[in-house]
Amino acid sequence: MDFMKVLKSLEELLYELVSWLVFYPLTLWRAVVSPLSMMRYADLELADRIEDQYDDVISPPLFLLITLLIAQGVSTLIPRTAAEATAEAELAASDTNLLIARGVIFGIFPLAMAVTLLVSKRAKVTRNALRPPFFSQCYVAAPFVFLLGLAMDLLIMPGGGGVYTGIATLVVAVIWYGQAQVRWFRLDLTIGTLRAVGLFAIAFLIALVAALCVALAVGWGLQHWKS
Repeated sequence: MDFMKVLKSLEELLYELVSWLVFYPLTLWRAVVSPLSMMRYADLELADRIEDQYDDVISPPLFLLITLLIAQGVSTLIPRTAAEATAEAELAASDTNLLIARGVIFGIFPLAMAVTLLVSKRAKVTRNALRPPFFSQCYVAAPFVFLLGLAMDLLIMPGGGGVYTGIATLVVAVIWYGQAQVRWFRLDLTIGTLRAVGLFAIAFLIALVAALCVALAVGWGLQHWKS
């Protein structure tokens, strides 16, 4: 009986993994082309029964994690200095460690935007209140952090061969992310464009500083652990 349960679990796992080949590209396309629609969709799906949620797309946090996993794979293909390669190899002694580190660092962006929305609404920041805006934000954060990570990898390529491409990628990422966030703040808070831009700028700056601090803390912890 236990053996049959294991087989059933493996069957479900296999189906889930294979289904990503269909639903991940669809989710990515919809998130890039219609970010606001996907954010609203995320809000509505949380009201459904758990088994019916996100039936035709990948759930927001999982979508973000898969994107970070793909970005992690792409990052390994980009040339880097020996010191950088060694540092990342040490962190990635377990691929899970690197994925968790990236998840925490880049997860700060959707978190900052979600908290900013709740604070702007003067709503109490609780786990239940934070969940809908955070889930919504994961859909737009995924394409952004993929491009952001790619830009960073290109900028630190040895010899400066990827500087211009990295800058262009970074500009595209910020512009796309910014316009989606400004429109989201305008609609959810019923405010003007100028105020929405201000809220985005504040939240983005906070997220950027916090992500940098966490990244530095991870690097310091790695060096401290080595010594």
